[in-house]
Amino acid sequence: MDGDVLRGSRIGVIGTGVMAEAMLSGLLSRRLVAPADVTCSHPREDRRHDLVERYGVAAVAANVEAASGADVVLLGVKPQMLRVVMPELRAAMRAEQLVISIAAGASTRALSEGLRHPAIVRCMPNTPSQIGQGVTVWYATATVDAAGRARTRAMLSALGREFEVHDERQVAMATAVSGTGPTYIFLFIEALTDAAVHLGFPRHVARELVLDTMQGSAAFALASGRHVAELRDMVTSPGGTSAAALYELERGRLRTVVSDAVWAAFERTLGLEAGLEGRPPDPSARPR
Repeated sequence: MDGDVLRGSRIGVIGTGVMAEAMLSGLLSRRLVAPADVTCSHPREDRRHDLVERYGVAAVAANVEAASGADVVLLGVKPQMLRVVMPELRAAMRAEQLVISIAAGASTRALSEGLRHPAIVRCMPNTPSQIGQGVTVWYATATVDAAGRARTRAMLSALGREFEVHDERQVAMATAVSGTGPTYIFLFIEALTDAAVHLGFPRHVARELVLDTMQGSAAFALASGRHVAELRDMVTSPGGTSAAALYELERGRLRTVVSDAVWAAFERTLGLEAGLEGRPPDPSARPR
């Protein structure tokens, strides 16, 4: 991605939490923006001091101050804080500004109405973004022009891979799959590590075995280009250890539990959307 599209752009980061800081770190380390062009807001003085010391950016207490001079406003506050933050920002918004939101469950409708601003990009990054290996799904309103989309791609590429979708509902779906996905994977890593300890491995050895196995398996799946079912069949010999283990996983309804977990996260996302838009959630969201 050509970083020139961001050169000279002023960035206002509203609510510099973990994910917003990951984006900030990626932008600065790749020299896509200069520290002098970034202003972050955060309510805590110690946090502001840390941002200044670590990144050389400006850090302020007032959200309006961070947004007022920005070409791109990165909205990184928690969803429950939007009802307070959006009215604060209305007076500072200018028509030519681009708003990029990473607040889970915040629809472009809720953001546009809350900010009284049409050019909105809604994003769903995930936690591996903190090391530049994340994946972000994003949707832009029709008001976001080609230059705004190019700026968005450049910013999100600082977190890892990025995918633009043209149906906003797919961002809610991504929240349940790639956004929440690391949670499922971490739980499986924990369970497999505990099982290895139960067998007799020291915990530090079990941890390394499991993490290397997860990383290697994902890399192999990507490199092979084959369907994962085919990869699974490759290591499942008749009457073998994999076959015995898979029997127990299927007997425990692993697929159904994973599907139910993803649907629960999706329905929660739709509930957050409905709450921010001031409407009841859609009871027919999930097909039966």
